Amino acid sequence: MNATARIAIVGAGPGGLLCARVLQEHNIEVTVYEADASVDARDAGGTLDLKADSGQIALEDAGLLEDFMARARPEGQAKSRLDQHGTVLLAFVPEEDDIAASEIDRGQLRILLAEQVRPGTVKWGHKLQAVTPLGNGTHRLEFGNGTVAEADLVIGADGAWSRVRPLLSQAVPQYSGVSFVEVRFENVDERHPRVAALVGDGHMFAGDNNGRGIILQRNGNGHVRGYVAMRAELDWYDKAGVDLDDEAGVRRFLLGEFKDWADEMLRFIKDNDGAFVNRPLWTLPAPLTWERTAGATLLGDAAHLMAPWGGFGVNFAMLDGAELARALAEEPTIDSAVARYEEGMLPRSGEHAVGANDALERFFATRDFDPSQIRDHAAEHRESVAAAAEYRRRNPAKAPGETPASAWTLKFQTPRGEQLAELVLDMTASALTGSLNDAPIEGGQISGSEISFSARLTTPFKMKIRCAASIDGDTMTGKAKSTLMTIAFTGTREAA
Repeated sequence: MNATARIAIVGAGPGGLLCARVLQEHNIEVTVYEADASVDARDAGGTLDLKADSGQIALEDAGLLEDFMARARPEGQAKSRLDQHGTVLLAFVPEEDDIAASEIDRGQLRILLAEQVRPGTVKWGHKLQAVTPLGNGTHRLEFGNGTVAEADLVIGADGAWSRVRPLLSQAVPQYSGVSFVEVRFENVDERHPRVAALVGDGHMFAGDNNGRGIILQRNGNGHVRGYVAMRAELDWYDKAGVDLDDEAGVRRFLLGEFKDWADEMLRFIKDNDGAFVNRPLWTLPAPLTWERTAGATLLGDAAHLMAPWGGFGVNFAMLDGAELARALAEEPTIDSAVARYEEGMLPRSGEHAVGANDALERFFATRDFDPSQIRDHAAEHRESVAAAAEYRRRNPAKAPGETPASAWTLKFQTPRGEQLAELVLDMTASALTGSLNDAPIEGGQISGSEISFSARLTTPFKMKIRCAASIDGDTMTGKAKSTLMTIAFTGTREAA
């Protein structure tokens, strides 16, 4: 890819930041635009599990897996499933060495990623208002603060209500039919010991097989976040005459909705700290695809907003970001990089989005209890580890800045006519190595799209040359200088 291409990522969530980090590891310049005023300007949400076969792979590509593990809570993988009477139907406690889906608070993850991109990469307080095609894949971005920028590639990492998505698709989020009402418990072990006991170290899921559920998750710092969930119309509070700012009124409504639940389970409605927060669940049509659009693509929720069942959303956003960045580093053009990325991302996200949305539907359906619907978390963890190993077999991890070796056919215009040579280049952010006609090159240097190196020719006669060339996609033009003469050459990259 042209090293001078202008890349703009819209959205500094985990996917956008991860993409920026991997691009910079490959010495590719990028700017991230984010509506939030700062990394911690708002509540980033609850805890999430980063899976071995997706989120952790992305972190490894970014060189941040160890940093994540230092902050992660492997014990947070614990899960229990209860019915509305408080009967435990399943309890999963991870083995001591199980890190297949280790937990981290969303805010901690965002800060970790934001701290690991170069200073000035993220333009905080830049809310995208409009993005306009200018032709040849170039776009103009206009922000609410008056800033205007142009980009050769716009990456929409701006979530469910993406302003970039309309460039590629007319799809819009649809209400899933399920609303969560968020509750919180602070200093839970001391102030709410029964809540702490029920949620344990990780998550608690409870359902009545009649459209209602309660989900709790332990976050860091003694905090528990929960969701009182129900199948309901989008404007359920208006129809019920409930003011969402009236805590007592919301509590009365929810206690009425959950009147058939055991008193022990109702403490999650009665004893919460602070306000109730209504969070309807939205999804994009799945599987979602689009015709390729020059100079634009999407990642994360902007591309595949799905139900939270299975925890794939952030994991795939980060894997999207890593794969897109790798493609941009390894492919000769933006178009070929985006094509490679979308060919992998769209079918993967489509399949999992369909599965996650179906799982949400089943959990909140009115039906008889079916034990087979309870997930085997230990088996899922084993499968995730195996899938990660297979992914790495097909996509080996690379050192920061490393790109695959590329083979070129060079044509030298010599006094004896055209002479061919085989050049192999290994490029990193700071070094150029390889061979010319199987002899190692020396003194390799890289500066953007410009390269230079020395080599020793054996045919048509022995000589040492110094080559300087410009790379533009799959072509190379340059000159080779010896003590006797300077000759021009061209090069063509061989297909991988």
